[in-house]
Amino acid sequence: MGTGRGGARAGRSGPGGPDGPDGPDGPVLGISAYYHDSAAAVVAGGTPLAAAQEERFTRRRHDPGFPAHAVACCLHEAGLRLDELAAVAFYEDPAVKFRRVLATWLATAPHGLPVFRRAFGQWAGWKRRALDDVRARLRALAPGQQLPPVVAHRHHASHAASAFFPSPYPSAAVLCVDGVGEWATTTLWHGRGTELVPLAELRFPHSLGMLYSAFTYFCGFKVDSGEYKLMGLAPYGTPRYAPLIRERLIDVKPDGSFRLDLRHFTFQYGQTMVGRAFEELFDGPRRTPEGPLTEREFDLAASVQQVTEEVMLRLARTALARTGERRLCLAGGVALNCVANGRLLADGVCDELWVQPAAGDAGGALGAALAESHRRGAPRPHVGHGTDAMAGALLGPGCSDRETEEFLTRAGYPAARLPERELVARVSAELADGKVVGWFQGRMEFGPRALGNRSILADPRDPAVQSTLNLKTKFRESFRPFAPAVLAEDAKDWFDLPQESPYMLLTAQVAAAQRRECVAAADGATGLDLLRVPRSTIPAVTHVDGSARVQTVSAERHPRFHALLTAFRDRTGCPVLVNTSFNVRGEPIVRDVEEAYACFMRTRIDLLVLGDFLLDKRDQPEWREEGDWRAAIPRD
Repeated sequence: MGTGRGGARAGRSGPGGPDGPDGPDGPVLGISAYYHDSAAAVVAGGTPLAAAQEERFTRRRHDPGFPAHAVACCLHEAGLRLDELAAVAFYEDPAVKFRRVLATWLATAPHGLPVFRRAFGQWAGWKRRALDDVRARLRALAPGQQLPPVVAHRHHASHAASAFFPSPYPSAAVLCVDGVGEWATTTLWHGRGTELVPLAELRFPHSLGMLYSAFTYFCGFKVDSGEYKLMGLAPYGTPRYAPLIRERLIDVKPDGSFRLDLRHFTFQYGQTMVGRAFEELFDGPRRTPEGPLTEREFDLAASVQQVTEEVMLRLARTALARTGERRLCLAGGVALNCVANGRLLADGVCDELWVQPAAGDAGGALGAALAESHRRGAPRPHVGHGTDAMAGALLGPGCSDRETEEFLTRAGYPAARLPERELVARVSAELADGKVVGWFQGRMEFGPRALGNRSILADPRDPAVQSTLNLKTKFRESFRPFAPAVLAEDAKDWFDLPQESPYMLLTAQVAAAQRRECVAAADGATGLDLLRVPRSTIPAVTHVDGSARVQTVSAERHPRFHALLTAFRDRTGCPVLVNTSFNVRGEPIVRDVEEAYACFMRTRIDLLVLGDFLLDKRDQPEWREEGDWRAAIPRD
């Protein structure tokens, strides 16, 4: 692990001073756990110092367990001991959540009886007292150290804190939309200075996140992980089911508030998302996972995506009207829907939009820490400087070149150490020549997106790249699009993007100057055949509807990645690279150099860059493993 940014905070003025545990700069550890995407984060003086997801350490995708590794990592990166913390903040209130679970069981009896019998023991025991479990596990991590107070913040309050407090705005409307926290599924807030004022709330079981997950499940994907696949599938279809969804599933009011017709859902019983009533409504049984995709799935995805966007547009307008703001902050799992986010800007709903890069439950750890930090009087020192407080989301563990060199020497892997100018020149040339590059730099990203430190890179001008990366490098479904990373200063020449998008959470159309005439209609192409139709000068990152999920790269946030993009632009005239996460399907993003090397050797990656070191696969010793490594990685 690299040196933590919080190391300079050593030598505080003592427990009663401004930098001591009781002062406004006192560091706070945030934790999310026990549902999915467990994580930890450390905040001091209102500034995030470190954040990481547990899955990156355990290699279990969406790991729900107590984030022991992430906690240890964040404390190390921040240069802190557990007994130096002002508090530990948990991302939701377990007692309130238990009351919601119990009320739901009672309201749905006898349908929920099997789940009740199976789960009641846990909920009546440790889950209801989850804070006691947190305390016990922290004591085990740091025996003999004094444990700071452990406090709970409401789930949506944690989301709202993660959305507003790190944003660059002095004030903004805040909208949080997800599946469910304790009771809330949708909340509106007004952020001003260091305060968040709740304005409105929708409650379970009426949930936009649950509606989207119901279609995720019905189309054969995994709930809480496959929603982004459904979003990627939507442009292949037409929204022919949207009127039926509006008529039979969700009643949406002009202000964005809504109610679900629960007769068509089963998620409230706790076993599945939908049942026979849903099948009768949408032309037959659920698609079998890994089964063939048909026009029905394309159209279902397009339909629920359209309805979701409509609800988000109405909710956003209401949030802005209620607060009198023109800036909007988003968090909650639905805020990871970058297509809906792009609509908010494209339709002029708000003037500026900021989305928490870890918008899902992992970000709740950071939000809880921020909420507690500001409750204790911490400022927002970044506001007024024109940037957010997320440090490019590069808040995870790092790896020094010394540690990398020791790994390469110990393992006997040949590599060349190059100065930065020579490194980016060589890599840009190889990318322009069609090579696929594993790019491992600095601190790991926090959140689901690789943003240039744990990335696989390729030339977006090559129409074969999309298929090659999906099928032979990532081992994933052919329909899934790839994102472009573009120099921030050149972004508007390549994408219809009204603002920067550093966290890859906005979708925009490829700029007119880069588009090609679409011949899909003449060819009669439909469904996955649309992949064969080039739509722009950068086909590898242009989705079938002409859109792209854009990451803008600035020299301030990502100096080396910016330098590489600049070198590629100078060589090719194109300031864009394919940027996809450094992993294969079903596996968390690689965390350290050993995992990066293994992924490099297992896949069709040609070159690997580890900090200053460049490795060519042709020079590496033969890679041998017992058994089929892919069999050990569950499908996502």
